[in-house]
Amino acid sequence: MNKVIITIIAIIVIVGAVLIGVKIFISKDDNESQNIVTKVAEEEILDECTDEYEKFGVESEKIIQANAEEEKVSPYCSFTIKTYFKSCGHTKSEYLKLPEELVNYTKKQVEKKYNDYKLERFAGNEIVLYQEKEGECGEHYVVKDNEGKVTIYKKMQDGKEELLEETDIATDYLTETDKISIKKGIEINGKQKLNQFIEDFE
Repeated sequence: MNKVIITIIAIIVIVGAVLIGVKIFISKDDNESQNIVTKVAEEEILDECTDEYEKFGVESEKIIQANAEEEKVSPYCSFTIKTYFKSCGHTKSEYLKLPEELVNYTKKQVEKKYNDYKLERFAGNEIVLYQEKEGECGEHYVVKDNEGKVTIYKKMQDGKEELLEETDIATDYLTETDKISIKKGIEINGKQKLNQFIEDFE
C-alpha cells in the first residue's frame, strides 16, 4: 500500500516537473521570437530613416549649390580692381564705387560684362577683378631733402625724377638716421605707403 502511494506521488511530481519545463521552454521561445521581430523592425526603420536622410542630404546639397550659383550682387557690395604691372612687378588696387547696373547681377553676368578681367572673387558683398598690364604702375616715389624740406618726387619710367610736392616738414627736426636717409633719397612704391611714410614724419 505504501509503495503504491509513493509511486503515484512520484509520477505526479515527474509529470508536474515535465509540464513546468515545457511551459518555461515555450515562454522562452516566444520571448526570443518577439526579440527577433523587434530587432528586424528596428533595422527596417533605421534603413528607411537612413535612406530618407541620405536623400534629404543630396537634395539639400543641390539646393545649396543652386543658391550659390544664383548669388547676386548686393547694392552694398565692395568693388575692387587689381592691376598687376609687368615692368615693375607691382600690384595696384583701386577701391571703386559699385556701378549701379551690377546690382542683382549673377557671377556669370559679371564675368560676361568684364570679360577682359579675371574674376578673382565674387560674393554678394564683394567683387574683385584682376588684370595684367605692360609698363609700370606709376606709383614710384623718391622722398628727399630739398633746401631743408622733406620733398616728394615722382620717379618716371625713364628713370628721371619729377617734383611732385614739397611738404612743410623741416628736415632739422628729424632724427640723425632719418636725415642721412632723406639726403640719399628714400624710394617708396605705392601711394598708400607714401602717405603713411609722410604721416610718420608729421
